[in-house]
Amino acid sequence: MRPVVSSCPVPKIPPVSVLRKRADFLAAARARRQGTASMMVQARKRGEDGLGMRVGFTCSKKVGNAVARNRAKRRLRAAAHEVLPVSGRIGWDYVLIGRKDITAERPFEALKGDLIHALKKLHPAP
Repeated sequence: MRPVVSSCPVPKIPPVSVLRKRADFLAAARARRQGTASMMVQARKRGEDGLGMRVGFTCSKKVGNAVARNRAKRRLRAAAHEVLPVSGRIGWDYVLIGRKDITAERPFEALKGDLIHALKKLHPAP
């Protein structure tokens, strides 16, 4: 039997890594920001080391207990995983901040729509 091989070109998806250092979160906090109904998005263009996109997620204790914060961050992670490779820009850092009650309860399609809207506002067309 011959192996099945697709002749369609595979689209190049830019790598998205995760922000881990406090200094990166603080640098993003000093840069551009755009609020939506379900989240706050902070965006910062990195210098010459910008080889890919990086994204961080945070929820304060205002969002709720640990279960609520983790649920909100999981939903933000899933939305970013689907939206950022398409709408994000290489060489930028993004921080997604969850909002009380809304991030965990908003329909997922609306959550993705909010992220797309925020990215369009942060990166206006030239």
